[in-house]
Amino acid sequence: MSTAILTGQPVPGSSLEGDLRSLGFDVRLASDAGEAESLLAAVPADQRVAVVDARFVGHTHALRLGLTDPRFAASALPGAISVQPEARRALTRAVARESSASGGLAVATDNLAARLTAALDADGVAVHQPELGTLVAAVPSDPQERNEARQAVSAVDDEAVRLRSAVKARDGFFTTYCISPYSRYIARWCARRGLTPNQVTTASLLTALIAAGCAATGTRVGFVAAGLLLLFSFVLDCTDGQLARYSLQYSTLGAWLDATFDRAKEYAYYAGLALGAARGGDDVWALALGAMILQTCRHVVDFSFNEANHDATANTSPTAALSDKLDSVGWTVWVRRMIVLPIGERWAMIAVLTALTTPRITFYALLIGCAFAATYTTAGRVLRSLTRKARRTDRAATALADLTDSGPLAEFLTRFTRSFASRGPAYVAFAAGALVVLGAALAPYGSWWPVLGAVIYVLLSPVALARPLKGALDWLVPPFFRAAEYGTVLVLAAKADVNGALPAAFGLVAAVAYHHYDTVYRIRGNAGAPPHWLVRAIGGHEGRTMLVTVLAALLTATQFKVALTVLAVAVALLVLVESIRFWVSSGAPAVHDEGEPA
Repeated sequence: MSTAILTGQPVPGSSLEGDLRSLGFDVRLASDAGEAESLLAAVPADQRVAVVDARFVGHTHALRLGLTDPRFAASALPGAISVQPEARRALTRAVARESSASGGLAVATDNLAARLTAALDADGVAVHQPELGTLVAAVPSDPQERNEARQAVSAVDDEAVRLRSAVKARDGFFTTYCISPYSRYIARWCARRGLTPNQVTTASLLTALIAAGCAATGTRVGFVAAGLLLLFSFVLDCTDGQLARYSLQYSTLGAWLDATFDRAKEYAYYAGLALGAARGGDDVWALALGAMILQTCRHVVDFSFNEANHDATANTSPTAALSDKLDSVGWTVWVRRMIVLPIGERWAMIAVLTALTTPRITFYALLIGCAFAATYTTAGRVLRSLTRKARRTDRAATALADLTDSGPLAEFLTRFTRSFASRGPAYVAFAAGALVVLGAALAPYGSWWPVLGAVIYVLLSPVALARPLKGALDWLVPPFFRAAEYGTVLVLAAKADVNGALPAAFGLVAAVAYHHYDTVYRIRGNAGAPPHWLVRAIGGHEGRTMLVTVLAALLTATQFKVALTVLAVAVALLVLVESIRFWVSSGAPAVHDEGEPA
């Protein structure tokens, strides 16, 4: 239970008390600052508490936004302030000062909540003040202003505003025009029945897994059912976020589930398509693994570029200015959002092609579409980086170093290579990655040439740690390493040419990719990279690449398949146990993907 302290004399005919109770507040009345101080002291320290001016006039949803959002330690709107337990001490000090200053005088004609907001801000507490748009939140000083405020409240439908604000401000074309117009009403239906976003997220995952199972049957009926279920899973995927925004049910666990389940759903569906194709006599596991690698590397490019530039100073570029100009023209905004094949367009394409064509055609279209999107976005970002005059921060350099996922071999070799540090780490990472992948591709299975390529790759990998990654193109280092590691596993498994090798490789890359996504979301939440022992235990990108090439050289194709399976299980167990432990702990950050349609 949360507590709301109404300050001043209640206004006859006001619905404020009922509105606060509908939001879950236990309402107490305080006629002066001294009484407010006493009531505040009586509220348990682990509860949210709000101080609201009794003269407040506004929409219920404005109060919801200003007083109940769980993401902020303190939040306020005109005439009201709300704090969570971590900000209670600051509020208690501010109320005590007000009580001493007022000398017990009534506060009915004085906006105590506004002064408390200013006091918390001066005390170093960040006070969130939500954007209200057309919603009304005011503290009228006389009957005429109160009447005008009430008329303004009546003129705006706060439920309509609430529904609109439940939808992401920036999303893809398919999501905006084909899903959100009705999924917001599903979100409201869920809210009115007490369902939580986490429950909807879990339902979306289960639906996608059932879709993957249908695709795995390899029948036309199964493929049609898979396509329909995949679309329904995406509807639920949109609904969970809209439900969170509609009812302000944000949580750290929910943010993590939403972020990771999207990847799990898509990649599980790839596996289901590959299994279904195999039942029909068509082996498309290499295409499925290639699609997962391409999509994962696209995401790493997104993450690396954003981390490198989001807090850079003097962050200007004529290319960025042109992009902003194009975004000011309506039709170019949607074209640019569609050609990058965000999750809505991508899943719609996969669902339709699954139902109407074959898994092979589906994967060909997916690979071509994602390759074009990756080329378009990466080329634009390279141009921005080369024309941008920016000074990147130490935080950005640390984030990029963590995203490289360098293990003990790279760390050890860094001691001897600092004096030879390259001024172009991205070029070195690209050359090293290309060398190891080409070595695996050009040599027959069982050859030691890929091992030689991996040795050179390991020797060059410390370049990412030798100096801070603050160069114009240094954000490309992590995706180059990802592409090299994943590509090597794909090529060697395909070269083994034994039944089960590519599915085992799919499992290994999926486990490692999960670790890399987990790293990204920890960094986004300012929690740092995963613990060092985990990175060491799973070898780092260079250690795993070396191990896979050595196993391919030493073992028969059948033994190599078994080794990949064992390695996939070991990596998956380690990263999942540590990831779950972290994200359900009290120290886990909240991560939200607002405005990111990929």
